[in-house]
Amino acid sequence: MPALSFDGALAVPGPSIADGLCHAGWVMQEHFISPELSRQLAAECRQAMLSGKMKGAGVGSGHAPLLQPDIRGDHIEWLETGRSGACDSYLRHMEALRLVLNRELFLGLEEYESHFALYAPGAFYRAHLDRFRDDDKRTVSVVLYLNDDWLPAHGGALRLHPQDGDMVDILPQAGRMAMFLSGEMLHEVLPTARERLSIAGWFRRRA
Repeated sequence: MPALSFDGALAVPGPSIADGLCHAGWVMQEHFISPELSRQLAAECRQAMLSGKMKGAGVGSGHAPLLQPDIRGDHIEWLETGRSGACDSYLRHMEALRLVLNRELFLGLEEYESHFALYAPGAFYRAHLDRFRDDDKRTVSVVLYLNDDWLPAHGGALRLHPQDGDMVDILPQAGRMAMFLSGEMLHEVLPTARERLSIAGWFRRRA
């Protein structure tokens, strides 16, 4: 089945992000944060990698997820309030989004967790769901991209596999936000030809 590719325009038109999430199970929005905030977050992500703070990401839940580079090849560092002005600004955006989703979709989202994710050239993440089998708290997944001047030839697209419809490829262009239902949307990161930066996060509800 061919993939639909989105590298510029809004993927799901409509009056609100919540509408797209409700009707299609996913939504994309351009310019979710300002170019300046995107640059600040990208610089912070790169600095975390250079300083050794980012670690190879594992697969599975629990305190010691398994490193399986044949499945997942990114490096991550979790974000916390008070880390930096840029991260705090980003987290305020996400808190505002949490309130909108609860108001419009009654999802009962209580908290948000997120981390920087850096994919070196050649890295990828095979198809998976974000909700764990033994933990159903993750409800809505959000990915914010931090890469200027991304071209289709660079690879690294987020590929969504909707249950009803064609595959969708979303290029990781700076300021672009993709959001989808954690327990329903199978997705993957295609191999990247250049360094790929993002913030991956999850709105969580009570178990």
